[in-house]
Amino acid sequence: MRTRYLAALPFAALIFLVLLGLLAGRGGSLTADLLPDTFRLSNGMDVVVISDHRAPVVTHMVWYEVGAADETPGTTGIAHFLEHLMFKGTDKIEPGQFSRIVARNGGQDNAFTHYDFTAYFQVIAKDRLSLVMEMEADRMSNLKLTDAEVLPERDVVLEELRMRIENDPAAELQSEMNAALYGGHPYGRDIIGHKAEIAALGTGDALDFYNRFYTPNNATLIVAGDVTADELKPLAEKYYGGIAERAPTFMRKRTQIVSPAEDKRVTRRDPRVDEATWIRFYPAPGYAGAGAEKGAALDVLGQILGGGTTSRLYRALVMEQGVATAVSAWYEGSRLDGGKFGFYALPQVGGGLEAVETAVEGEVARLLEEGVSDEEIERAKTVIVAGAVYARDNQRTMAYAYGEGLMTGMSTAEIHEWPDRVREVTKEDVLEAARSILAGTHSVTGELLPGGRS
Repeated sequence: MRTRYLAALPFAALIFLVLLGLLAGRGGSLTADLLPDTFRLSNGMDVVVISDHRAPVVTHMVWYEVGAADETPGTTGIAHFLEHLMFKGTDKIEPGQFSRIVARNGGQDNAFTHYDFTAYFQVIAKDRLSLVMEMEADRMSNLKLTDAEVLPERDVVLEELRMRIENDPAAELQSEMNAALYGGHPYGRDIIGHKAEIAALGTGDALDFYNRFYTPNNATLIVAGDVTADELKPLAEKYYGGIAERAPTFMRKRTQIVSPAEDKRVTRRDPRVDEATWIRFYPAPGYAGAGAEKGAALDVLGQILGGGTTSRLYRALVMEQGVATAVSAWYEGSRLDGGKFGFYALPQVGGGLEAVETAVEGEVARLLEEGVSDEEIERAKTVIVAGAVYARDNQRTMAYAYGEGLMTGMSTAEIHEWPDRVREVTKEDVLEAARSILAGTHSVTGELLPGGRS
């Protein structure tokens, strides 16, 4: 089953941890075969080639620099809706046949929508690379849509909203929290869009969005696997180079994020909830806005505070005080305009959220006052690397890491250098980063409770 809606993952920093894993096990240093080659086609399409010759397989991805945060008022959900419709066919490919053709050739395909981008990919044998390039280029320029395909798919999206948001009390809580955290900025609404606005979307809306944004000068091609830049360039020129620019390169003009002027609290009671949940979000810069040093320090801070059973919060709340059964903290920096730092905890059976909240605040205050130890910071770095080693052989994850980084304001060089930035983080860096987002700033706290709706 294709997953077409990509929520903003709470552990978005994983993409950079993946790169740490890719480098771990290779002596911890960059090697030439991991450095991507880049070039640009005459129509403005950027190309990134990540060579990995261990198996005759490639991951082919096309990233469009447009996402849910770029929608105009009244048409929320159109970015995700068009992602669905991109599988409806062209003159060459019948509706619904794209994925079937990929599967018949031994491959897998998928697509996902984010606030800052939309992406499509296929994983397939190297000798079928030209096939998927031809197909992807075809739907970049020749998508055919009619009401017969569009309107039933709109019902599919509405059902997806019901299943993923309306039928999930935790998702509803986080939706309200994001609205409180980001205010009028588009990050404050769900990627999937507002229900009433989705229901009003039609074929014309989809085609207008497609023609404005799905143009080669607004796209990046990333191919990872058993291919070199010399091999890929003529293929890219053949299949993508001849596609004309249908619209000017998109220049974003978004409203600025305005952080909460006071602490806010969102409480939901729901009969479907069995266990209470406590969540807190603090505004934080994204990786691009934070800069390499601070972004890496925030990743390390998240690991020290709540990154597993050796973290401060787990030891204090679960092992020592016994007020929680689970607790975590994380930094979400993979957003173009601004991220967040989050906390999550489940109280002990029979316990209340007040005790959990007090304990978390106590540990945060202690860190802000005392800082962190050399042992903690070294352990955090080690855990970050060890936890991502498994991903070093996954070319799809590697391609995603570069794609998401590039779409959210980073360069290929900055993505490559991220492991080094993490290794260079000091305890002073962590304390400075912690104080910048956790001291004197206002948070949004969420409480999910059993009981009647509120």
